[in-house]
Amino acid sequence: MKLTVVGCSGSFPGPESAASCYLLEHDGYAMLLDLGNGAIGPLANYINIDDINAVLLSHLHIDHCADIGPLYVSRRYHPAGMRDRIPVLGPEGIEARIINLYGCGDGPEPLHSVIDFVEFSATPLEFGPFSVEAQLVVHPVSAYALRVTAGGRTLVYSGDTAPCDELVQISRGADLALFEASYLEKNDNPPLLHLTGADAAKAATQAGVQRLVLTHLVPWNDLDEVKADAAEFFHGDLIMARPGLTLTGIRVVPSEARQGPIRIHRSGRLDLGLQRPRRSHSTGRDRGQERHFAPPDRCRPIALRWSG
Repeated sequence: MKLTVVGCSGSFPGPESAASCYLLEHDGYAMLLDLGNGAIGPLANYINIDDINAVLLSHLHIDHCADIGPLYVSRRYHPAGMRDRIPVLGPEGIEARIINLYGCGDGPEPLHSVIDFVEFSATPLEFGPFSVEAQLVVHPVSAYALRVTAGGRTLVYSGDTAPCDELVQISRGADLALFEASYLEKNDNPPLLHLTGADAAKAATQAGVQRLVLTHLVPWNDLDEVKADAAEFFHGDLIMARPGLTLTGIRVVPSEARQGPIRIHRSGRLDLGLQRPRRSHSTGRDRGQERHFAPPDRCRPIALRWSG
């Protein structure tokens, strides 16, 4: 499995990075984790955007989903003809949110002409070589941490979250933690929104993760301070995300048996049989860099199989 950081700016695009977007590739499949504002342009540096097989949105704040609109335009109005429908997965209300954001209303060419919106539910998601598990975390809107396994490697993406046990549980034994680090420890930060570098480091350490990539880096923060906050509590391989950073060979601990996957066929037909997860209470380029970065036992997963 190969991870490429397309955008890692937190909350809004910065002068050196688009907002959140991460490209995962394995065995001929390509999947995006989030597609925030400003990301679809630089995405084309790493892949033909027609070759994206699926998009997973951790939550529906603009800095994580805004460029679904441009993705729609690229697929609906391509000069060679309309492209195949692509599954876009996210929290409850995803279709209405993206339609409202794009502004197409109920016009003659709605987004679902080229996008298949699917709401997260419980049980693992599988498509192509990827298995995806999602877990509700703590944020003002429904937000999910995403655990992705392929080719014997596992990464966990925090999305946006405040410190919570759910993030630790879904990250246990993963090869790589891709965790947000929006805040600095020294500041009086709002509660129940985001992680500091120290929070991310503590969660990764508790989960037994050996490699931590800090992302969602807000442009007004000093990145050296973000890293220093994390380094106090994490003693593994600590990496700062930057556009173009590529990590390959992301080892996996086998999951317990999964049940009832969603199957989304290339024909667009959906086979569903799922239950919802419980809500929790509780810049620079470095393309050539390679590092060697597995499933929650107790978190409720979600899943999709792309077959056909």
